[in-house]
Amino acid sequence: MADSKQLYQEVILDHNRKPRNWGVLPDATHKAEGHNPLCGDHIVLTLKMDGDTVDAVNFQGESCAICKASSSMMTTTVKGKSRSGAEQLVREFRDMATGQLNVDSPHHLGRLTVFSGVRDLPTRVKCAILPWHTLHAALNSEASVTTEADADPMHAPVGNA
Repeated sequence: MADSKQLYQEVILDHNRKPRNWGVLPDATHKAEGHNPLCGDHIVLTLKMDGDTVDAVNFQGESCAICKASSSMMTTTVKGKSRSGAEQLVREFRDMATGQLNVDSPHHLGRLTVFSGVRDLPTRVKCAILPWHTLHAALNSEASVTTEADADPMHAPVGNA
């Protein structure tokens, strides 16, 4: 358990200091803003689709270390995935972060399981899943998503979930 917590902290710090795919794509085909009023996280996600494939994805904004690390790892993971593959990752990440997915059962998250411990930090779950719900919004041409009250994506189905 101590090793997984240490790895979690190292990954968060690394991606917070050196976020991957930071910035706005000038030729983006999709864009969405995500906001978590509880923490103050605010990110803008831009992506470029090539047919049904995520060709490129970037993010920027102001957010806590958990949100930034989740955004960074998400962008590297979904690049090259099909729309349905990206949506599957959105559902699995949300389920993992909220304790509904057992990481010992089959899934497609790979190294993203480093975030599995966030389920034990209820106030940080929304920080970790905000980028994923922003990706879902962008893929579905929704301009914005929030974690506030009735719009809280933790309580709304994502895709076919």
